[in-house]
Amino acid sequence: MSYLVKYYMNREAPTTGKHLSALEGAKLMSKLSKGYLVIVKDERPIGIVTEQDLVRKVVAAELDPSKVSLGEIMSSPLITIDPDEDLVKASELMRTNNIRRLPVVKDGVIYGVLTTREISQRFVEYLDKATRDIIKWCTVIG
Repeated sequence: MSYLVKYYMNREAPTTGKHLSALEGAKLMSKLSKGYLVIVKDERPIGIVTEQDLVRKVVAAELDPSKVSLGEIMSSPLITIDPDEDLVKASELMRTNNIRRLPVVKDGVIYGVLTTREISQRFVEYLDKATRDIIKWCTVIG
C-alpha cells in the first residue's frame, strides 16, 4: 500500500497574482476561508503568502496593507512536492523547512496543497492503513 501525497492533499489551491495588495489578499483569504494564497505567474506557482506572512511582514512592521503587494511579502522560491511522492517525505520536508503548507506541483502545474491540517485530520486513516499493511506483511513472512 502506498502513502502518496496525492491521496492526502487538498485539491483546492487558491491562487492569485503577485500584484494584488496585501489587503486584497487578506480579503480573498477570508472569502475563501483559506489561510494562504499560492502566487502564480503565467499560471505557474512562484510563491506563497500565508496569514502569518500578513501578520509578521505587514501588520507587525506597521506597513499599509493597501500599498504592499503580495509579491513583496511572498515566500519564494516556493518549496513544493510532487503528487507521487511519499507522505513521509512530504512531512519531513515540511518539518525541515518549518512550513505548514506544501504546494503539490508537477511539471510547473499546481495540483493542490498538502497542509498540516490534512495530515492531522487523516492521521487515523493513515495509521489504520499502516497497521493493516504491517499485519499483512507479517502474515506473508510468518
